[in-house]
Amino acid sequence: MSKSRIGIVGCGAIGKSLAKFIEGQLSSKAKISALCDLDYSKAVLLKSLLKKSKPMAADLDELIKHSDLVIESASGKISYQVAKKTLSRRKSILIMSIGGIISKAKELFALARKNNCFVYLPSGAICGIDGLKALSLAGIEKVTLTTRKPPKALKGAGYIVKNKIDLDRINKETVIFEGNALDAVRDFPQNINVAALLSIAGIGAKSTKVKIVTSPEYKDNSHEIEIISKAGTIKTVSRNVPFEENPKTSYLAALSAMAVLRSIFDSAKIGN
Repeated sequence: MSKSRIGIVGCGAIGKSLAKFIEGQLSSKAKISALCDLDYSKAVLLKSLLKKSKPMAADLDELIKHSDLVIESASGKISYQVAKKTLSRRKSILIMSIGGIISKAKELFALARKNNCFVYLPSGAICGIDGLKALSLAGIEKVTLTTRKPPKALKGAGYIVKNKIDLDRINKETVIFEGNALDAVRDFPQNINVAALLSIAGIGAKSTKVKIVTSPEYKDNSHEIEIISKAGTIKTVSRNVPFEENPKTSYLAALSAMAVLRSIFDSAKIGN
């Protein structure tokens, strides 16, 4: 049986970790066929680190052509364009930068159904998506997300810059943002991907409520979710260790993508 060909768009910390996982735990079923990055040198560097695969460093069109599954691990600025082009060519895609498709998910899902391919969205740095999907069948009344991060994790976010918030002057627990998921993803594109996933799986971006809190006392990132439905209530808390190679990303986010990849190639499917 021939191995599935996987192309990776975005060769930073997450792309690198997924490439190593594929070469390790999935090597009997899949191989990395192509790598792409806006910084071509990153694709070349990752190519040199791989031992079992012999991928090409390619542009996006070539990568899609030579892949059965595309992994987007680049940026929310391009994730929609990458996904649309991939699905239009009847190839499946795993999207890491979910914030970039928050208002385009239904369009991409319809395109995938039309072309008989798949869109995979990892649960990322949160737990409870399986329960959210199940409760949605009974009707969901409310979804709220409270994210807590240390000030350094929010530096450079558009909302912080625009509102001239001096994070270094914060000396107690402070609510930085409160609104809906659509606004949260727009204002904190690198910090709140989980809000996009909750929205897509649940009641939509305008109805999903988000609060972002910071304090110098916080040592890690945490996400608290409350889901209220006719069939019951779910409350989860995820406290995440930062990803070593990219502290702005949670380690769980990378592990979640690995779990999705393993599920794609596994005969047993656990959870919904």
